[in-house]
Order: sequence, then structure tokens, then C-alpha cells
Amino acid sequence: MQTIIEQTVKGLGLDLVEITRSAGGLLRVTIELPHAVGDAEQYVQVEDCERVTRQLQYVLEVEGVDYSRLEVSSPGIDRLLRHEMDLARFVGEVIDITLKMPIGQAGQVSEQGITVSRRKFRGTLEKTAAAWQIVWRDEPKPLKPGAKVSQKKIDAATQNALGFEWSEIREARLAPIVNFKGRG
Repeated sequence: MQTIIEQTVKGLGLDLVEITRSAGGLLRVTIELPHAVGDAEQYVQVEDCERVTRQLQYVLEVEGVDYSRLEVSSPGIDRLLRHEMDLARFVGEVIDITLKMPIGQAGQVSEQGITVSRRKFRGTLEKTAAAWQIVWRDEPKPLKPGAKVSQKKIDAATQNALGFEWSEIREARLAPIVNFKGRG
């Protein structure tokens, strides 16, 4: 079934991200547009999902694949980064990563100022000569909702960087940063 779906999606000029089966016969197929590093980002449209759904319905019926409902969608704004090539695609974007092992031992602070025993990080993804790194600023948190933080405290926030390799990551995903105020 995997190869049938993959060939069908590729034949329509799209990439297959994932296939999952859920209880009740739901077959979920996640697709995306092919992307070359450096291209302007384009997104899967509703029409792309409709095209893939129609084609898969015919193909799966001919092949005798048992399912009760088919769902075709894009990975979304908080998509999982499943392969190292996904990291290359999203260099410069804000991502969330969770490491397999915490840094150092609890109760210490590393030489870069990172709290030891921390596993989760959010920052901008960068590529270095040796590996990948995530860069972020630790900004002070407001004391209560709506409280303003002085400009001096924001300027005092230190910039941190953490180098990592793909094998050290438990989970990586794009950070969903949405601007509801319109286009700038």
C-alpha cells in the first residue's frame, strides 16, 4: 500500500510526507509540494488535496485496499521535521526541538549560560560547518499578563546557541508563529 500511494502522489507532482491508519478505517495521507533549498516557500492548496484524493480513491479501489475514509492534508504550520533534509529546507526558520538526553547534570549552568538538564529549545535554525545549531534569546517573562517589559531588560537578554546533530533529536517541528494583524 505504501508504494502504491507514494507512486500516485509522485505522479501528481507532489511529495508524500506520511501515511497513517487510524481506528475505524481512516487512512490519512499527508502531502507537500516538492521543494529545492533556496526556493520561495509555496504551500499545498485545497485543490492539491482534492486532486490527490480523487486519484487515490480510484487507485486504492483498483488495488483492493481496505479503508472506510480517506483524508489527504498538508503537514500544517507546526509540521514535524522528520528527516535531516527537512532541517536543510527550513534553515533560518524558528523551530522547536526536544533532545533525547538533557544537557549535562541537573543543578548546573553551562559555560554558554544554558540551564543544564534542559531538553526543549525554541530558536532560529542555522547550519554550521560541523553540525546544526539553534540560536535564541532568553527574554525576561512579564510578571502578569499585559505587563510591559522595559527596553533595557530586552536589550540585556543574552543570545544563546546550541549545536546538535540529527541523531540527538527526539522531536523537531516548525514553531507556529502566526501574525493576526495582517501582512506587513
